[in-house]
Amino acid sequence: MIHTTVGQLGHFFVILSFVTALVATVAYFLSALGRGNAVQAEAVEEPQLAYAGEASFGGKVAKRKRPLQQLNQQPQEKKDDWRTLARWAFYIHGAAVIGVASSLFYIIYNHYFEYHYAWSHSSRALPVQYMISCFWEGQEGSFLLWLFWNAVLGAILIRTSGKQWEAPMMAIFALVQAFLASMILGVIFGDSFKIGSSPFLLLTEAMPDAPIFTADPNFVPKDGNGLNPLLQNYWMVIHPPTLFLGFALTLVPFAYCIAGLWRNQPLEWIRPAMPWTLIGGMVLGVGVMMGGYWAYETLNFEGYWNWDPVENAVYVPWLVLVAALHTMLIAKRSSTGLKMAIILTISTFILILYSTFLSRSGILGNASVHSFTDLGLSGQLLLYLLVFVTLATVLAASKWKYIPSDTEEASVYSKEFWVFIGATILCLAAFQVIATTSIPVYNKVLESFGKVSNLALPADQVSHYSKFQIWFFALIALVTGVGQYMWWRKLENKKWDALITPGILTLLVSAALIAFGQMKNPVYMVLLVASVFALMTNGTILLGIIRGNYRLSGGAIAHIGMALMLIGILYSSGYTKVISINNSGLLISKQEEFTKDNNRQNKENTLLWLNQPEHMGPYQLTYRGQRIEAREVPGYIPRKDVEVIEGDFHGIAQRDIVQNGKVYYKKGDTLALYPENTYYDVEYREPNGKIFNLYPRAQVNERMGLLASPDIRHKSDRDMYTYVSSVPDPSAENTWEKTETYSVAIKDTFFLNDYVAILDDVARTNEVEGMEVGPTDAAVRAKVRVLDKNGEHILSPAFVIKNRMVAHPAEVSDELGVRIQLNEIDPRTGKFTFAVNRTQRDYIVMKAIEKPLINVLWIGTLIVVIGFLIATFRRYQEFRKMRNKAV
Repeated sequence: MIHTTVGQLGHFFVILSFVTALVATVAYFLSALGRGNAVQAEAVEEPQLAYAGEASFGGKVAKRKRPLQQLNQQPQEKKDDWRTLARWAFYIHGAAVIGVASSLFYIIYNHYFEYHYAWSHSSRALPVQYMISCFWEGQEGSFLLWLFWNAVLGAILIRTSGKQWEAPMMAIFALVQAFLASMILGVIFGDSFKIGSSPFLLLTEAMPDAPIFTADPNFVPKDGNGLNPLLQNYWMVIHPPTLFLGFALTLVPFAYCIAGLWRNQPLEWIRPAMPWTLIGGMVLGVGVMMGGYWAYETLNFEGYWNWDPVENAVYVPWLVLVAALHTMLIAKRSSTGLKMAIILTISTFILILYSTFLSRSGILGNASVHSFTDLGLSGQLLLYLLVFVTLATVLAASKWKYIPSDTEEASVYSKEFWVFIGATILCLAAFQVIATTSIPVYNKVLESFGKVSNLALPADQVSHYSKFQIWFFALIALVTGVGQYMWWRKLENKKWDALITPGILTLLVSAALIAFGQMKNPVYMVLLVASVFALMTNGTILLGIIRGNYRLSGGAIAHIGMALMLIGILYSSGYTKVISINNSGLLISKQEEFTKDNNRQNKENTLLWLNQPEHMGPYQLTYRGQRIEAREVPGYIPRKDVEVIEGDFHGIAQRDIVQNGKVYYKKGDTLALYPENTYYDVEYREPNGKIFNLYPRAQVNERMGLLASPDIRHKSDRDMYTYVSSVPDPSAENTWEKTETYSVAIKDTFFLNDYVAILDDVARTNEVEGMEVGPTDAAVRAKVRVLDKNGEHILSPAFVIKNRMVAHPAEVSDELGVRIQLNEIDPRTGKFTFAVNRTQRDYIVMKAIEKPLINVLWIGTLIVVIGFLIATFRRYQEFRKMRNKAV
């Protein structure tokens, strides 16, 4: 049965959201024009009249025709019908967006695989939290998530922004929503002209030429393709919503800025936009770091940041947003700061749109693991970007004359100078990243003009970006220290004496850290000294602030967190130590992945055979076998304890499933599994005898090959990060070599797969696994002792005569790679004949590294968040007081 009703309802909500966004845009635009004319006729004679309160430029207060009190006086207004219409249209738009999201999730949750989106991104095996991840795995779902957050923020702003800002600002908001809604519209004109891509396409509509639909138009797949295994992580449930909330929050200061320019008030927008800029910087920064932590836990590039083009495309707007925030702080006292605040606020939102174009147009191709394939929306995305670039540029250029110039240059002893310098460095850091990341765009532009470009992204992107960014952030750390002293006027009378004490402490602490850590890289030394200096100066400022008013401490706390993050990045990335050194002198693999860079991976990986201990650094390691995850059983269970039912996400218990003394399933029971991943149980024995286990996982995926994810042991001063580099295909059947036969007597010695084996005994038995031995049956079991360098193994193949039939149940040893059967017993000669097959022994190739002081990075991130929250609360309180006075 094809469930068309929910899809039709969802598509109706998409159309409704698009139409209502357009209605809200037009209505708010007309409302803004009417209000703007009233204000201009009543209050404004010269541009300076638009500046409120204490605004000054270069120390000179702008002249006004009349007192500020008169500026705030408004004529008695009639009811604004356009604004009322716009509000209702936007509220209906928000309800329609929720309707679209509800319809799509209903399709995913109920496994309606007749819909292309559900079939492409979900499966019956996924738990609810990963069904939520399916929602935004595809492009349409991610646009819908962005739409949702914008609708929520728009509804909040209608209630909180105040009447003077609502109409011009919400006109921009609604216009953005119209563009986003068009991305999921899914309307086709003619044969090729397409607006958006609908998430409610049926499979028959998405793949009309598929042979199955010719044979059966009502065909519905039993299961879907499933969620990308790399996204089956709890961080993927919370990281995308956080990131897209950050995207949405950048629209708020942009909308305020455009509204301020529109109303000839290029300064007044900053106060209401400031708290939103702060919360946007915090949320977007947290989203970026969540992505880093997801990569750290899920991918195996041994870190949390790989300078992937899509990562860069989000990191750059965050840098520019932080720079914009700092220039907004000095805008009241510096026209240069105001102009830069306008430029950077606009640039932040434009860069968000540009990052969307990069990741969703398909222009990055295979350059990024995060990029989407092109759904034919690249032209629409480009139009979206160009419209707002043009709108913002034309408006800013036409209103630039309303910003007076400074009469005096900023002094090096002024806080404005140091804040400006810090913002400039942040912008340079952002430019360096985006200039390189955009190489595929340059190539595409040249190709469109018939030129061939040889430009390519850096082969070693980590080295390329890091060698520049490390210097930028060393400078930023230094500037934050001096700038905070200037901001709080600790450096008065043009004297630098106040910096002597933190400077001496910086040198002492840095010298101790360099000596103790045997730091020899001069670049690392510079970053360390700069970070410690930022800690000392901001710490000193914080102590002084807390004694007065803790509400003013947000900036100092955020800067302390930033310094800690730099120290954590320095040590965890610069002093990563490989502990899985291959001391055997033998090559593990001849594959290029292992042999390149002078056999680097052959030297930095260790080979572990099943149940054979090996030494690695201070640890004794033992690979204990493959494990699998069951839905209702804690921890992991041995893979051999369950027979996996292919394609059904269930298995049959081969023995009782017992964990922590509790029986969860009896032998023969069917249990639900997560069969995609295989976990490799590695036992670590420390020198003091303490034992712990890590479970790195891998999945052999048809589309993506071997996907390995690490397991991490967290300690206070370091993480031990382990992952498998090579494993046998866990889903493949063993390939057994040609059968070899051995006829031996008791106590005879023979060779078994390169091991020495001894037949110790053959004795009667009443227990044979998988068989019931009755009183008229006969069964014997051999005891074969196999010796290796680590001890001995006992193999016990049986010989059974039951109902005049002979059975030879085989004994299989994964550790030895041997299958042995007792085939014949000759009572005359006392010889026993064994049939032996050999196969590849179970093994893993594993890499383990230590990342020192990585927790300092995560602690620093948390402290930055606290600083942003304190500053946001303070700035919102200021805006609310100003808004209440104006009413």
